[in-house]
Amino acid sequence: MFKALMLTQQDKQTHAAFVALDEAELPPGDVRVRVDYSSLNYKDALAVTGRGAIVRSWPMVPGIDLAGVVEHSTDAAWQVGDRVVVNGWGMGETVWGGLAEKASLKAGWLLRLPEPFTTRDSMVVATAGYTAALCVMALQKHGLKPGDGDVLVTGATGGVGSVAVALLAGLGYAVTASTGRPQEADYLRLMGARHIVDRHELSSPGKPLQSERWAGVVDSVGSHTLVNALAQTRWNGAVAGCGLAGGSDLPGTVMPFILRGVTLYGVNCVFQPNPAREQAWALLAAHLKPAQLAQMTHEVALSDIVQASNDLLAGRIRGRTVVDVHR
Repeated sequence: MFKALMLTQQDKQTHAAFVALDEAELPPGDVRVRVDYSSLNYKDALAVTGRGAIVRSWPMVPGIDLAGVVEHSTDAAWQVGDRVVVNGWGMGETVWGGLAEKASLKAGWLLRLPEPFTTRDSMVVATAGYTAALCVMALQKHGLKPGDGDVLVTGATGGVGSVAVALLAGLGYAVTASTGRPQEADYLRLMGARHIVDRHELSSPGKPLQSERWAGVVDSVGSHTLVNALAQTRWNGAVAGCGLAGGSDLPGTVMPFILRGVTLYGVNCVFQPNPAREQAWALLAAHLKPAQLAQMTHEVALSDIVQASNDLLAGRIRGRTVVDVHR
């Protein structure tokens, strides 16, 4: 028997309950993993609270991330005792995810835990950090180099934003962090931000083209924030968009694209091929400092996940939330 958070739906209302399951109740899979840690992401919080149409199959064990140890495998690529990390692939949406003590998964979804990360470290990073790395990779592919100018990170105290600031700074970029939480200025400077701007400078409607400020942007907010970031991006600059915390709309014009040659890269982390995932994790392992990981980490027990989900959506949690699934 093992513990899991189970989501059910009745009369279009989501109900979360902690249940004991038998291994025989796990869905079919090539590999069974004993989960050490999971994480709490924005998408997870929407699923747990029922505030977003995340879950596509009921009942559902949520959790888009997990890290643990292989217990059983029918695939030759994986042996008992292998330490693995898994992100995305529809976990917590169409297939059971990581907010449980065990998981049954397809072999092709697993990655070997990259050194020097522990399973807990990897869940500090998790989907949010891996997404941040994909955004940075998009800017690098565009040709952005340290010294080219300031790089803006929006939603900087959130999960994606915190890792993006730390990763960009570790690579040598000059980072400006946008946040609505001025009390976290010291935290953002510890992550590596050189400058901090109030998010209200970006969150209201602005002119279609504005003064050129940013050589590149990592945006997890969307809506007017993304539109203003585009309008302030320099000639031939690039913006990597990966989130919609501020809204899913894009109330802007084509002017940044056709008058300044700005490129907008959309970043989807769920179904990336494994070579891209491995590259992203290698980048994170090489440039995130242990002290930064420690500062951005907030740990909760599986039994606290409902309250933590509400806190995350209310903006009361900074950085990354690791879930100890055995508590």
